[in-house]
Amino acid sequence: MARSSLTREEVLETAAALVRQHGPDALTMRKLAAELGTAVTSIYWHVGNRESLLDALVERTVQEMGAVRPTGRTPVARIVSVARGLRRELRARPHLIAMVHERGLTERMFLPAQQALVHEVHAAGLRGARAADAVRAVQFQTVGFLLVERNRERSPVQSPGEGDLWDAVTAEHDPALARTLALPVDQERLFTASMRALVNGLLATGGS
Repeated sequence: MARSSLTREEVLETAAALVRQHGPDALTMRKLAAELGTAVTSIYWHVGNRESLLDALVERTVQEMGAVRPTGRTPVARIVSVARGLRRELRARPHLIAMVHERGLTERMFLPAQQALVHEVHAAGLRGARAADAVRAVQFQTVGFLLVERNRERSPVQSPGEGDLWDAVTAEHDPALARTLALPVDQERLFTASMRALVNGLLATGGS
């Protein structure tokens, strides 16, 4: 039995969940209606046709990406928190982000995070070209790190793997280094450490 009431937000939330889990090709009006327990005609009434639905999902994703807010007490901590939030949001919705990119809205999607970074680098004393370089460096590092992460996650099983390749010789007789490189990468820790080092360097040269 079809539901007697339905909201546009419910339709978009369920559609976004389907895209996050299975990709945009899995999103059909019939499947969406089944997930919501309603008739296909009700979906059309709320969001229009499938293309209109995809446009609405893209716009919704752009708005959600604007929710990244800085936290922390120091300039470095606050800038790093924006980068971590941006990475987290991008990782959470890869299919939706791809849809945003395909519709030419990537720059608009990144604008709120960039504005948050501008505010923080200004507060840290950077202005002009140095401030712009800092904003872009943080954004590029975040997106580049994420691309490497996805490439590693999607790559076939490696043989030999990292654990087989690192020994006393390849590590230049640094056993602690060899042991660490042979372990799985703690991506969150590595991202935070590398971003903190980048931001420290950017702020340290801000007045030179």
